[in-house]
Amino acid sequence: MKYDENNVFAKMVRGEIPTNKVYENDYAMSFYDINPMFETHVLVIPKGPYQNILDFAQNASATEQAAFWECFSKTANKLGIDCEFNCLANAGADAPFVKQSVFHFHLHLVAGPRTSAFNDLISEIKQCHE
Repeated sequence: MKYDENNVFAKMVRGEIPTNKVYENDYAMSFYDINPMFETHVLVIPKGPYQNILDFAQNASATEQAAFWECFSKTANKLGIDCEFNCLANAGADAPFVKQSVFHFHLHLVAGPRTSAFNDLISEIKQCHE
């Protein structure tokens, strides 16, 4: 699959779609998820065209990777969640737990209580696996 330059995250990186940013550097940015599953739900993305975590790990430069993890760390610190959080990455339209819907690598950084949307998602997943 070829990287889609018109996916929503690519448009956010280019400034074509507004975001509620938490942190940004030259190679990565973080912003609040528009459909939060937890009290705190932020996405951390590289600015480069990487489809998923493996694409990023295998093809991003050392500089891009370091800047991505700096963005992740500074985001967690800024949100005050540097001790209790979850970090999730989905890969593929048929991933077994949660399917990837935007094919631009991103991590979900989540903390705090679950929202009702999360409970609905879990119920939906359970039904699919029964």
